[in-house]
Amino acid sequence: MEYSPPPLFKQGPSALARLILFVLLAIGLLVSDARFNTLEIVRSILGAGLYPLQRAALVPRDIFTGAADLAITSATLRSENAKLAQKNLELSVKANDATQLTVENAHLRALLNLQSRASTDETPAEIQYDTRDPFTQKVIIGKGSQQGIQDGAPVVTEDGVIGQVTRVFPLQSEVTLLTDKDQAVPVEIARTGLRSVIYGTPKGDTLDLHFVPISADVQAGDQLVTSGLDGIYPPGLQVAKVLRVDKQVDTAFVRVVCLPIAAVRGARQLLVLHYNVNVPHNPIEVEAAEAAKEAKENKGKRKGASKSAAAASGASGASAAVPAAPAGASVAPVAPSAVAEKPAEKPAVPKPASAAATAKHSRKAHMPKPTALGTAR
Repeated sequence: MEYSPPPLFKQGPSALARLILFVLLAIGLLVSDARFNTLEIVRSILGAGLYPLQRAALVPRDIFTGAADLAITSATLRSENAKLAQKNLELSVKANDATQLTVENAHLRALLNLQSRASTDETPAEIQYDTRDPFTQKVIIGKGSQQGIQDGAPVVTEDGVIGQVTRVFPLQSEVTLLTDKDQAVPVEIARTGLRSVIYGTPKGDTLDLHFVPISADVQAGDQLVTSGLDGIYPPGLQVAKVLRVDKQVDTAFVRVVCLPIAAVRGARQLLVLHYNVNVPHNPIEVEAAEAAKEAKENKGKRKGASKSAAAASGASGASAAVPAAPAGASVAPVAPSAVAEKPAEKPAVPKPASAAATAKHSRKAHMPKPTALGTAR
């Protein structure tokens, strides 16, 4: 009878071999996803499948938040109502000014024959939770591709820009905040019009304005707004305010430290803007594409010309090999074998003349020729 050990004591691959296998598999998946985005579909499916569980997990928090909202006193409500009424009055004044400026802008653009800027559409959204990575500044909002959210869309509040959509799922989206170290926004100084790019910092509390020359006019308190040169961020959105300017001797640029105007971490409700890329094509790339197309066409023309020249030379060689027939004569086809087998005829050799004929011809050549005046003596 055959004996086999119980299943508890069966030994497969060693623990070290399994560890190495799983480590190599994890590295392969990381590299393939980073280079080729092979797991993007898997993430979308998992995000759509886990969405009900995430909503169920957020139910206790929503209940607690609702209970806290119900516990607000009437005094707090009255004070907030007064603040909102004051803010509403200020916004109405600004709206009137904005209407007048819009009319004036349309008139000036029509006068200068400039293209009008397209209106920006927005989608309201709410932050659901933060991501689990403590080294990044990212949040998850409750709107996705099903609600028309675009990848790369700007995210703003009533105070200014707070981030950008960096990943879109069917029902959710990932927003990278403005203070993240990998986030960049093209901005300009509202006072001087100096354009640059602002980046987040590793600490996530301030912003750095890069590529500012040491001779630039930058002062503490200057406001930074979006320049709109990238075609994604609309121009004029408030981004940050200059905190201090550090000039260093050993470099050609100054270090400009800024603070975000909008409450990046304190916002709960926000707006996701829709963008239409109307940036013209790069002229260098257009010229390179036209040059490549022209070179391809010239190559095809040269190839066709060489083929036609080869065909013409072959036809002329064939016509030279066949003698021309007299006009009106019919040319009978000749078999190639008959032409090949027919021997070439030898050229006729003149026969030597006799001595008497030679002497007679010599005497005739030496006789004097008659002239117009008479016979030569």
